[in-house]
Amino acid sequence: MAKAAHMMVRVLDEARSVDFYSKCFGLSVAERREWPDFSLTYMSNPENDFEVELTVNKGRAEPYDLGNGYGHVAFVVDDLDAEHQRIRAAGYQPKDIKEMTHDGQPFGRFFFIEDPDGYKIEVLQRRGRFK
Repeated sequence: MAKAAHMMVRVLDEARSVDFYSKCFGLSVAERREWPDFSLTYMSNPENDFEVELTVNKGRAEPYDLGNGYGHVAFVVDDLDAEHQRIRAAGYQPKDIKEMTHDGQPFGRFFFIEDPDGYKIEVLQRRGRFK
């Protein structure tokens, strides 16, 4: 059976991205590897072993074109309102909290935020299918 291991995003400023994922989602650097042309930084937390891989291509100065195919990655939290306030207080700009229903029943409660390179991240209230 396959298991999700990590998601990779290309970033321009490793320190800025490490700071963002640390402050917003409690991730810390689990491992960092260096090659002549690029580096890989893996970030995770004790909640589970899924990681965010930050790839830095050395010498790159232009922001990446994210195109129109990337959707988002999602994090689940116990208290969505508190996390929204905490992230805002940390100086970031989460979007408004939204609620989604399906067939008249609650489906998801969430907000989005973008990381320093523009990748969209969904933050979901832990409930229902989002455990």
